[in-house]
Amino acid sequence: MAISVLDVRDTFAAPRVRVPAVAAGETSAIRRLPVSIVAAGSIGVLEAVGLLAVGLTSLDDVMTAALRPAGWMVAGGLLVLSAWIVLCAGSGAAIIDGAGHKLLLGVACTELVLVSGLLVVFTLLPVANPTSLPLPALGLLALAVPVGKLLLVSTPAARQWLVAGPRVRAPRPDPVQSHRLLATLTLAVIGLALAGVAVLAPVPHGAASDPASAVFTQD
Repeated sequence: MAISVLDVRDTFAAPRVRVPAVAAGETSAIRRLPVSIVAAGSIGVLEAVGLLAVGLTSLDDVMTAALRPAGWMVAGGLLVLSAWIVLCAGSGAAIIDGAGHKLLLGVACTELVLVSGLLVVFTLLPVANPTSLPLPALGLLALAVPVGKLLLVSTPAARQWLVAGPRVRAPRPDPVQSHRLLATLTLAVIGLALAGVAVLAPVPHGAASDPASAVFTQD
């Protein structure tokens, strides 16, 4: 028989089941990164690296061309290329982290529209092909990148990964705080080594005024 309000509550109420915090941590640690997510993120990062390489190699040709474009056109092209590189790399990193796929979908759809428009322009107008590949093969190769990213993101494993959200990272202690004595000794050793080099190997008098890159040859 219940003799108090607390006893009555405990008698008729259903027992509470508490999930320990360790179980949640173990569940998040069991998550495996799907192959499709790794492939989609890698395509985005590799595309950014490829765009950077193409931009660096093409900039010299543009600046040394006989008909060099105006400065505002060069600056605008560099700005668009930089934004494209950042978006490609950022979308690849975001999908691997599980933060979302909207950025990758937006970049891929924009690339599809851009490549399709360029193919139409190259087909209708007499524009010189900058590569040795035929135009249809070049178009299919360019379209394979955004189409591949869209197909990889739409797989069931990728959707499950994105629905689960970002991975929970366990907090790690600061190594400097954990090994303060070792960090202090390391800093002291580095300082003493630099001081010893400065004292034991002084710069010869007059060497600072001589050019270090001077090369003397004798015929």
